[in-house]
Amino acid sequence: MITWTVVMALSLADIGWLAGSWEVSSGARCIEEHWTAPSSNLLVGMSRTVEGGRTTSFEFVRIESRVDGIYYVAQPGGRSPVDFKLASDVASELVFVNPGHADHLRRIVYRHQADDGLMARIEGEDSGRPFAVEYPYRRSPAAASAGRIPCSR
Repeated sequence: MITWTVVMALSLADIGWLAGSWEVSSGARCIEEHWTAPSSNLLVGMSRTVEGGRTTSFEFVRIESRVDGIYYVAQPGGRSPVDFKLASDVASELVFVNPGHADHLRRIVYRHQADDGLMARIEGEDSGRPFAVEYPYRRSPAAASAGRIPCSR
């Protein structure tokens, strides 16, 4: 007897848990990431790193649905976009890959954690050496209602 397994493709609605504001802090350094709620074809996001009250880096990002799949499109520092295609089929762990990327970054992973946390991970090679960096984000407190600016103390 032959058994067939049907894998359903994810839609952007399946990853709506990503919407909102996220933060991770270490010492005087804070990274914040903000995502809009998904439309049928797009989530829009941004990230910035703040150290000593000054923005030291930023990135414009989007996750978009295309005919051939879902893509994470990164624009670090506002530079030209770089595409990473979704390679996972589980909404709670998004794995985006770009093995042919000329830069050092090869994989971006977003993992939704049970305690409403978000573990982001980047993987790649730097001068031929593999590397991985994890970012243990937590949902930001309700910044607008608290009159609080994210990444401010």
